Amino acid sequence: MQHDSPAPTLKKGLKARHMTMIALGGSIGTGLFLASGGAIATSGPGGALIAYAAVGIMVYFLMSSLGELATFMPDSGSFSTYATRFVDPSLGFALGWNFWYNWAITIAAELSAATLIIKYWFPDSNSALWSLLFLLLIVGLNVLSVKGYGESEYWFALIKIITVIIFLIVGVMMIVGIIGGEAIGFTNFTFGDAPMHGGFFALLGVFMAAGFSFQGTELIGVAAGESENPRENVPRAIRQVFWRILLFYILTILVIGLVIPYTNPNLLKSGVDNISVSPFTLVFQKAGFAFAASVMNAVILTSVLSAGNSGIYASSRVLFALAKEGKAPRIFGKLNGKGVPIYALLATAAVGMLAFFSSMFGDGVVYTWLLNASGMCGFITWLGISVSHYRFRKAYIAQGRDLKDLPFRARWFPFGPIFALILCMIVIVGQIFTLDLADLGWLDIIATYFTIPLFLIIWFGYKWKYKTKVIPLEDCDFETGQS
Repeated sequence: MQHDSPAPTLKKGLKARHMTMIALGGSIGTGLFLASGGAIATSGPGGALIAYAAVGIMVYFLMSSLGELATFMPDSGSFSTYATRFVDPSLGFALGWNFWYNWAITIAAELSAATLIIKYWFPDSNSALWSLLFLLLIVGLNVLSVKGYGESEYWFALIKIITVIIFLIVGVMMIVGIIGGEAIGFTNFTFGDAPMHGGFFALLGVFMAAGFSFQGTELIGVAAGESENPRENVPRAIRQVFWRILLFYILTILVIGLVIPYTNPNLLKSGVDNISVSPFTLVFQKAGFAFAASVMNAVILTSVLSAGNSGIYASSRVLFALAKEGKAPRIFGKLNGKGVPIYALLATAAVGMLAFFSSMFGDGVVYTWLLNASGMCGFITWLGISVSHYRFRKAYIAQGRDLKDLPFRARWFPFGPIFALILCMIVIVGQIFTLDLADLGWLDIIATYFTIPLFLIIWFGYKWKYKTKVIPLEDCDFETGQS
């Protein structure tokens, strides 16, 4: 018979190297390895570079904001807890459930993707069987302990980072002509209507793809609640975000755009259901590496499992935090002997089983639905982070506190959170104008957009029921849970 401890607490099991790799590898996944090709084909190499750079700058500001909050008050509830303390409990409630739902369906999306990737090697195998196998694997890693998650994520991230670095080295050698024939130089940036084509709305569509690619960076805020030394580990991890954005995203887009012409029909086909045309694969094949597709397939599989692994970790922790605050059923606030919120973990895994519907609708279809729904949720989370940080800093000053006492201070305040807020709003609203109703079925449109009304219903429903109000700056709670 299991006895619950009187005051269960999460174990502080994440070391500095775990936090670094969660920050570095957290958002490197199918967005970079696959969607980047479609972005270049849609808006040209210059358009893709502008979109990824703009979203990258926004993400840097967001992570600085989150770093200031998470270092001062490390909590696994992260932005849900911060919005509850510094904005309005109803917003905290809605953000928490939005984030849980976002990452729970991401698990389902990644399991669907893993199945598609495996079919590259085993085309006639059973989708449901692979989904079950991968689900059991990531649940098993998380049930062990928080170290199980941290250690597996460390190695998953290392594989991704090594792949990107090798890719960049090979790409640069091709551009200057050391391998793969003549030097390519800047020819692919100057022919046709390059570097940009497709106009403003094409560029706006690429912003959403760039947003998908960067999602996962906010996991550092959740992981802070189980870091051994958040005051040192979180700022160190946040400071590396800038270099990761520059090295892994901006340079990768630049290399793909220089090596592969944006008119290459294979770029537009880049997707989980067609690994052989990942832009990474195209570059490696052009360099003369015939085995590139199989190697990239294996790397993308580890990326997908990494995203699923992170999803089940993050969503179970936020559900645990919601339960502790009385905003979710109490059972989700219970921990097992290893300090893992086991019931929250199992509830999240149950949503991951949505992947089993893949075989009913067709493998790629379900993945696209889930990815679209998840992407919109991510932008809502980012909006919540920027609002929470803005209010946090205003309340901190209003209560007569000294900014020098903050263990980590975000630069460029208030420009950073305001810039992030405006860009997120532009992308969310702008997507309505980029919808091609002729090509999309009503299910595709619902999958992308129903998350916005759902979020508003949860937010204002809680506000109406509990009559919550925006917390006056003088009344914001800075004491509970401070590191």
